[in-house]
Amino acid sequence: MDIIIGLILGLVEGLTEFAPVSSTGHMILVGHLLGFEGTIRVTTFEVIVQLGSILAVVFVFWKRILSILGLHKLGNDNNQQLGKLRYTHILIGILPFFILGAFFYSLIKSLFSAQIVVISLIAGGILMLLAETYKKNSPTATTLDQVTYKQALGMGLFQCLALVPGFSRMGATLSGGLLIGMNHRTASEFSFIMAIPIMFAASGKDLLENWNYLSVNDLPLFLTGFFTAFLVALIAIRFFLNLINKIKLVPFAIYRFVLAIVFWIFIL
Repeated sequence: MDIIIGLILGLVEGLTEFAPVSSTGHMILVGHLLGFEGTIRVTTFEVIVQLGSILAVVFVFWKRILSILGLHKLGNDNNQQLGKLRYTHILIGILPFFILGAFFYSLIKSLFSAQIVVISLIAGGILMLLAETYKKNSPTATTLDQVTYKQALGMGLFQCLALVPGFSRMGATLSGGLLIGMNHRTASEFSFIMAIPIMFAASGKDLLENWNYLSVNDLPLFLTGFFTAFLVALIAIRFFLNLINKIKLVPFAIYRFVLAIVFWIFIL
């Protein structure tokens, strides 16, 4: 049963972590349906599958990450250069999230409830519809190297909405990116890269806190979930980047409203 649960929830995590639909909401709902909820073992498992997902981002964007750090040149053999997106853009983008997360950590943890998730799913969906309605018709950032420090900060401020469970970090940042002059793909890519230090820090903190609860007997569950989330996220990230410019955010917003209704029926 552990292997089956690991496969199912790893699949759910990999598919939803980097789509604007709330991976938290999906993990809560599917975990409830499987009877896998409410224990330290469950919390530790969720941390481990998140690490699998974020490792997929590192795998997909490793060249860009090295360029940001000044360790790799982009371009073809005849015209290689460092990208203009640097680590300072990322620091500016993640700073608001870390500051608010540190100051309000206990409050944020207390918000993990089905009712909050339902409200956040609806609120996030509305924000996405507003972003599509009021986005700039001529984006100023159509590639990562055109992202300005002001836009990085703007994305970082919108990202803070994701401190509320169910809002979706991807949904918040994508919406914010559209409103401040990015196109869909650039906002998605910048959001993916910003997720790396945030998710490693959050997952690392939770993993250290729960380290004493790890057991050798849990390895099949944890390893199955980790590798499933990694492989599925690897495919999902590439698919999402090719899809988002075509279908925009409206279908995802509608899906969130439907998910909120499902939550209402099965959880509340």
